[in-house]
Amino acid sequence: MTLGRRLLRSPHRSGPGHAPRPLALVAAKAPGLKKKLFIRTYGCQMNVYDSGRMTDVLAPLGYEAIETPEGADMVVINTCHIRERASEKVFSELGRLRLLKDARRAEGGDMILAVAGCVAQAEGAFILERAPYVDIVLGPQTYHRLPEMVARAERAAAEAGGPGVGILDTDFPADAKFDHLPAPTAEGSTAFLSVQEGCDKFCTFCVVPYTRGAEYSRPVAKVIEEARQLVALGVREMTLLGQNVNAYHGAAPDGGTEWGLGRLCRELAAIEGLDRIRYTTSHPRDLDDALIAAHRDLPQMMPFIHLPVQSGSDRILRAMNRGHTAAEYEALVARLRAANPDIALSSDFIVGFPGETDADFEATLDLVRRVGFIQAYSFKYSPRPGTPAAAMETQVPEAVKSERLAALQALLLDQQAAFNESCVGREMDVLLDRPGRHDGQMLGRSPYMQPVHVDAAQALYGQVVRLRIKSATGSSLSGVLADASAAAE
Repeated sequence: MTLGRRLLRSPHRSGPGHAPRPLALVAAKAPGLKKKLFIRTYGCQMNVYDSGRMTDVLAPLGYEAIETPEGADMVVINTCHIRERASEKVFSELGRLRLLKDARRAEGGDMILAVAGCVAQAEGAFILERAPYVDIVLGPQTYHRLPEMVARAERAAAEAGGPGVGILDTDFPADAKFDHLPAPTAEGSTAFLSVQEGCDKFCTFCVVPYTRGAEYSRPVAKVIEEARQLVALGVREMTLLGQNVNAYHGAAPDGGTEWGLGRLCRELAAIEGLDRIRYTTSHPRDLDDALIAAHRDLPQMMPFIHLPVQSGSDRILRAMNRGHTAAEYEALVARLRAANPDIALSSDFIVGFPGETDADFEATLDLVRRVGFIQAYSFKYSPRPGTPAAAMETQVPEAVKSERLAALQALLLDQQAAFNESCVGREMDVLLDRPGRHDGQMLGRSPYMQPVHVDAAQALYGQVVRLRIKSATGSSLSGVLADASAAAE
């Protein structure tokens, strides 16, 4: 189906030819049909969650997920705008998928091609202009309407006897998408649960406020309902998601107050069968007393926190509009460790931000040495169109950025390896969530998110077991069951 150039935005707009087909009618066509769906996901855990929910909303139309795009009836690229040259990577991927789409058409079939996520939100009309073979472009706030978009794309092609129309839906709807999603599905012992979305911080390097919108927190009752559904499906560990997850302020069940993330975690910890709670990504400005107390009081709270700092230089932090100083960040870390001495941290770092001097970069290295991180994500600054930092005149040369990134990553990797080595000889609880590479081997995650290999029976899949760590590498651990009798179960 080659698309025409008429762009249809929100399917909820009124007018001739624009009335959306009721979802119940769309789903009514699906019984007995089995269609193949492939979703390629880029970027953060929120995108992983969104991809899973897109799979859920398309299931009533008969779509089942497959592992590769070959033979798919529909392919969705769920994009991320954070990485460098994100849009060019999308178009490169689309070029490859066009070949599959053309091959399907030559065989008398077709493949619906959709682009979702933050690049779609930022550059939707341009995608349809540059890649007219794309059928659907949708933003991260509208994927609950994806079944309607698919039905409209199919119907338009059938009515035209060939080419259809390009569907563009990147509006920010007044009604929250979460209110229209079906019950979640889960295939393992771990799951993501989105509780907050959007950002009001407007860091000068970041596109999230423009692609994900303002901060929105799901009502407490809705979060608890989805959490209970996931636990009933066998989930033992849940990661709460949000662009600024610790800015959560969901409406309380009594309707008269709001709960923060700390209070929400206490309610989740009361769900029988939910053994572990994680959350990401946090902002230092939103880390409050209630959340710190939850780490002190709740054994379900994992002692591993992702708390991005970005830079150790106060001058650069001001230029980034982070809203905190390096000293304030370190004070938060001290409070966390006072509440729970076992807490370990990961973080995000940007090197070569416009105007960063050697002294600024050295301040970042000093902060890393003082705080100590067991894991981190570090990147060279790259301009994002439309962000304030992209227009700053004091851009750092690429060679300098590369040199600084190499130095920072060497320090961070040394800290990670040292922490892993310090785990040898310790006992820790590990959730075994997938088979290992070798027969008789299982793989799990430690409380600190380290991969842990152990020789154990497949019957222990999905269980939290006590392991004694016997060896470590820079990126993983190996252990043995502390209770040897469990190995034969």
